[in-house]
Amino acid sequence: MRFRTTIERGGKTATGIRVPDQVIEAFRAGRRPAVRVTINGFTYRSTVAVMGGAYMVGVSAENRAAAGIAAGDEVEVDIELDTAPREVTVPTDFAACLDADPDARRTFDGLSYSNRQWHVLQVEGAKTDETRQRRIGKSVATLREGRAR
Repeated sequence: MRFRTTIERGGKTATGIRVPDQVIEAFRAGRRPAVRVTINGFTYRSTVAVMGGAYMVGVSAENRAAAGIAAGDEVEVDIELDTAPREVTVPTDFAACLDADPDARRTFDGLSYSNRQWHVLQVEGAKTDETRQRRIGKSVATLREGRAR
């Protein structure tokens, strides 16, 4: 579905687009559907959120740069349901540690996409191998306890 909207700023750096109610209703996929958003030919995956009673989709700094847009810009948006599986690529060293701990692996595999992605980004964001190993250990310990974070 296509609609025109303005890139809204919330706070200092957060930005998003308001999705018309009729678009969400037409999807018939609940209040927080997974979507594919295309702005200026750039497509990314996201999830609709309800904020202050309005349906919103975030537009990260990376996505704004790739689409060539900024807060305050009026844009044409194409949005569609995203029914493709959301898969996380787990780094080899992290996967090996998860595989060595069945309880941690079971918890990790049962997490939502965003929680699995959070753990992976923590590991991948480490600047040194020491920090990476420490973060892997912390994630595995947390997951072993059956907790997401």
